Amino acid sequence: MNVLWALHDGLVVARRNLIKVKRVPDLLVFTTLQPVMFVVLFAYVFGGAIAVKGSNYREFLIAGIFAQTVLFGTTITGAGLADDIQKGIIDRFRSLPMARSAVLIGRTLSDVANNLIVIVVMSLTGLAVGWRIRTGVLDGLAGFALLLVFAYAFSWVMAYVGLLAPSPEVVNNAAFVVLFPLTFVANTFVPLEALPGPLQAVARWNPVSAVTEAARQLFGNLAPGAPAPRGWALQHPVVYTLLWALGLLVLFVPLATRQYGRAVSR
Repeated sequence: MNVLWALHDGLVVARRNLIKVKRVPDLLVFTTLQPVMFVVLFAYVFGGAIAVKGSNYREFLIAGIFAQTVLFGTTITGAGLADDIQKGIIDRFRSLPMARSAVLIGRTLSDVANNLIVIVVMSLTGLAVGWRIRTGVLDGLAGFALLLVFAYAFSWVMAYVGLLAPSPEVVNNAAFVVLFPLTFVANTFVPLEALPGPLQAVARWNPVSAVTEAARQLFGNLAPGAPAPRGWALQHPVVYTLLWALGLLVLFVPLATRQYGRAVSR
């Protein structure tokens, strides 16, 4: 019953967050413009300079853009919580007869909805520049679902950061420092073979490389006859991604929930 109670309260909070986006549409506009800009710039500016053996660079690119975008989208979780703390809204929530985890559940679920909208916009942009899903409908949907599951797990990391940070600006700056190298020292935008040796070793075990590789497999965007990637993580990218997602949830759901009980207005 406690789980159902928390989920019910979480859905109410998620609805509140989505209504907030509806009333401030600039948030959604700028969130979707950035990935569209990345797709167009990388496809047309760098597409002629980056070679992918046996594959179209634009098809190689889109899964990486998806992975980067949903990860950066998780910063909304942390920034939103930091903003609510700063304005005293969290204190009001804590005074209500609701599950302690409901605010965090609602915040993370609403940001999944935001990421879903962004993925739809990016998919349409990708189709416009030549990207296609070469597998079946179920595989394609599985690729999108895996991206959202990984992003949802990472949003709990950002929730914990947001409850610790003194302001939304600090959350955004701290997230950029971590997420920027995490998404670029990977196979997101260039093949691993193009990276220097030490960075290749890091990139092979980078979870962003795994979720990108998994998405490419499920979308059918890998080069025909391409050799199997080196390393267990990239040879089993779906399993590795799900293990990371599970590990992040097991670690950060209780950490964020406990920190929520300690957070005070600043």
